[in-house]
Parts: sequence; structure tokens; C-alpha cells
Amino acid sequence: MKLTIKRIGERETAYVKEVLDSDFRGPRNTNMLKRVEEAFSKRMGVEYSIGHVNGTATLHSALYAAGVRAGDEVIVPPLTMAATTMAVLQQDAVPVFADVVEETFQIDPKSIEKLITPRTKAIITVALYGLSPDMDPIMELAKKHNLVVIEDDAQCFLGEYKGRMVGSIGHFSSFSFQSSKHLTAGEGGMVCTNSLDAADLVRRFSVLGYASVSAKSGKITKDDIQNPNYERHASMGYNYRMPDLCAAIVLGQVERIDELVQRRIDVANLFLDVMKGCDWLIPQYTPKEYKNTYWGLAVRIVSPTISWADFRTKFMELGGDGIYATWKLTYQEPMFQMMNFAGKEDVIKATYKGELQEWKLGLCPVAERVQQQILAFKTNYWEWDRAEKQADILKQTIAYFNAK
Repeated sequence: MKLTIKRIGERETAYVKEVLDSDFRGPRNTNMLKRVEEAFSKRMGVEYSIGHVNGTATLHSALYAAGVRAGDEVIVPPLTMAATTMAVLQQDAVPVFADVVEETFQIDPKSIEKLITPRTKAIITVALYGLSPDMDPIMELAKKHNLVVIEDDAQCFLGEYKGRMVGSIGHFSSFSFQSSKHLTAGEGGMVCTNSLDAADLVRRFSVLGYASVSAKSGKITKDDIQNPNYERHASMGYNYRMPDLCAAIVLGQVERIDELVQRRIDVANLFLDVMKGCDWLIPQYTPKEYKNTYWGLAVRIVSPTISWADFRTKFMELGGDGIYATWKLTYQEPMFQMMNFAGKEDVIKATYKGELQEWKLGLCPVAERVQQQILAFKTNYWEWDRAEKQADILKQTIAYFNAK
């Protein structure tokens, strides 16, 4: 029997105490941010990691460093949390929605190719539910058309694509440490890149445009701030820095990453074993050369007689913890239907030289169909006996509908 895992363990607690004992004073600086950035870079196989306050700020910084400006187009998937697209709007750019692959739920390279125009500047991929998109053809398109690829890997830690670590393939990658993610500090995020120039831009953008910060250094010195002639701000920037307390917890989580990720994989496999032989529950397809790390276990229900709602209701009646729906497609959200972008709609109207997509039914037909089918099961069970109980309830639910 597998043991209970602590979500927040002794390492995290010790690092937090180290920060608290410093009283947040310069002379006692723990260099916690530098430590976690170096640890994360080493584990992800990238040159530079820059800590952020959350996993939306990370995308905003990456878009800026990628050279995305007002009126540029950024191709995004609609089947994901809307923050991916909101970051595009924050940078005064125009999101263009590509359809997804039915079996994997990932952005479709063929759809991307049809949408590239002279105004396209970047592509954001999303490793949905812990699985990588098909990155090789996407990177080939980017090279052909001189585009920047930003991986949104908020849901995928230690995933693999054809022998490469997810997060090390695109020009930038973005990770989140929000409370539901594989690693968490309650909040927080990380931008990764292998380009020194890009890392410098990300850092400066995320630290109020300070002239003296860089890829490897996120703080200004006392000599700088005590100099009346110090010219602090080389450019416009945002206050997106990761706080030391978050950095302390993330450092502990990075040091436990294998254990934390493996638990989600084990839970997913437990549920998948129960589903074997059920031809109306179709799990997200994981190609042979990919490693899925299952932020959640996503399954399509494809039965003419069993509705999504009926399955969830019976699962919960039998004691299940509940099943998540996938997000409403981003362009179907009220903010898009009403073009209510907190004033960004005026910037788009003033700067965009293309023709906006029509954000209506039929824009991305595969994503629209899949979105209605997906049942997303939790995988973050730290007590193994609880995971086994949920798997048994799932087995009972399937048997109930098979018997009808």
C-alpha cells in the first residue's frame, strides 16, 4: 500500500522559517529567489528561470520579451483557462484561436498553420492536463515564419516530449505554482528560457524596469539605492516579483518534485485501470513518446444514452468527490462575446490592421465538441487510501450505467 504524502513538508517549513528569521532585512538576506531559480533551471534543463508572482504574470512577461506589441497577433488554443488569452490582451495584442486535436485536446499544428498572417508574432501552446502538444511541427512553423513559441506549462511538470523535457522546447516556457498545480506555494510562477537576452528582458519587465537587474539577479544593491544619482528605471516594467516566502515554499517543492509528480501519475493510472474495457469513457490519448504527468485525468464521455451531468451526479451519489468540467471555450466567455476587455478593446481598434475572427459557434468545431464531453478527475490525492476509495466509486459508477 502506498503511503500518505504531505502536500507541504518539512523542507518547505524549514525554508519559510529561514526567511522569517531574516526579518526580511537586507543584511540577513536568504537569497531565496536566486536559490529557487537556480534549482528550477537545473531540474527543468534550462539556462534561466525568473520567478514571478503568478502564472499569468509569467505569460505577460514572456510576451513582452518575445517582442509582442500592440496590434500583433498571437495564436492560442481556446480549450484552456482564459488567463492564457488574457495575457495576450494585457500586452495589447490580438488573440487568434486555433482548434485542437480531438484525441489529445492539444492545439492542432494544422490549424495553427492556416491562421498565420504577416501580423502573427507568437504562438502560445498549452500542455493541457499534463500532456505536451505536438511541439516539433509547431517549432518548424515558428522557424519558417520567424515566430516565437511560448509554452504554457502550468499543468505540466516533468512531462516529456520525444525524450525532451516539457518546458525546454519553446523559446519561453511558463509555469504556475497556484494551489491546484503539481508544485505549489499557494501562488507564484516561473518563466524559463535558454536565451540570455530574453531572460534579461523578462527580468527587467517583471521588476519595475530596474536598470541593474538581469537574468541572474533580481535585486538592486544598497550601493545603487543609496546613490542620489542612480538612474533606477531603464524601461517600463511591472511589479511581478516572486515574494521570498513563496520562493521558500517553491524551493522545498522543487526538491520534492519527483515524489509530488509521481503521486498524480499513480492516481491517474489507478483510475485508468478501473476504466479498462469501458468503451464510452475515452481517456486523453498519450502518444508513445510522450510522458503525461496528469495534472488531472481528462476523459471524454461518448455515449448516446449517458449524459455528462448524469454521470457526475451518480458518481457523487455513490460518494465521489466530484468531477470537473473543462473550461468554457475562451471565445465563448461573456468578455469575448461583449468584447469587454477593460479598455483594451479601444487599443485593438486603434492599432489592429487585420480582420478579427468571428467569435461565434463553429469557430473551432473540434474544441467545441470536446469541451462538452470532458470529465476531469482529480489526481491530487495525498492519502492513498482515499484515492483507492475514489477509484472503487468510479468502478461502481461505470457498473451502474453498464447495467442500465
